[in-house]
Amino acid sequence: MDTPQSADSTVAKTALRDQVLAARRRRPLAAAADLAASLAHVALEWEAVRRAATVAAYVSVGSEPGTGLLLDALVAAGKRVIVPVLQRDNDLDWALYSGADSLAPAARGLLEPTGPLLGVDAVRTADVVIVPGLAVSPAGDRLGRGGGSYDRALTRVPAGTPVAVVLHDDEVGLAVPTDPHDVRVGFALTGGGVVALGESPDIR
Repeated sequence: MDTPQSADSTVAKTALRDQVLAARRRRPLAAAADLAASLAHVALEWEAVRRAATVAAYVSVGSEPGTGLLLDALVAAGKRVIVPVLQRDNDLDWALYSGADSLAPAARGLLEPTGPLLGVDAVRTADVVIVPGLAVSPAGDRLGRGGGSYDRALTRVPAGTPVAVVLHDDEVGLAVPTDPHDVRVGFALTGGGVVALGESPDIR
């Protein structure tokens, strides 16, 4: 189902997406590995992750900050890790991540697990939710790719569950246009640390 958006917000979001994506394409490839390692370290040191039994995360693609090392570190730390499987209606189902060899190419250039699907409500079982994005405002307004998949999924996350968007440091604190259906996140996870957003408790 399409979600109504104002014409102004659509134009503004498209402009910001173009700006962020262009900046990501200009980033040195050599820095990507360092960022991926930093993200894994920061996440594993975050108290919310340290005490979590189940973590919902995602498999990065393209110019997104790399999550491969993070996913493997979570599994090595004994966490149950679930990652999304995109459905035809743009909703997100979930499946267990058990390593890179459990993934296969999927639609839209994604990599998805090949194991049994757990259902769209599986995200409710996560103690921490880690999502992709392009930018986030100080209040926690997240800019995604525009498909609405994560906004739908995040409506199922129980109140109080920490939700973090993975970004570069300079993508945090931007002015992000919003629509009524947009779901705020409580934290930004970057190579430099975990940033509490809005009125979220500063869970370190």
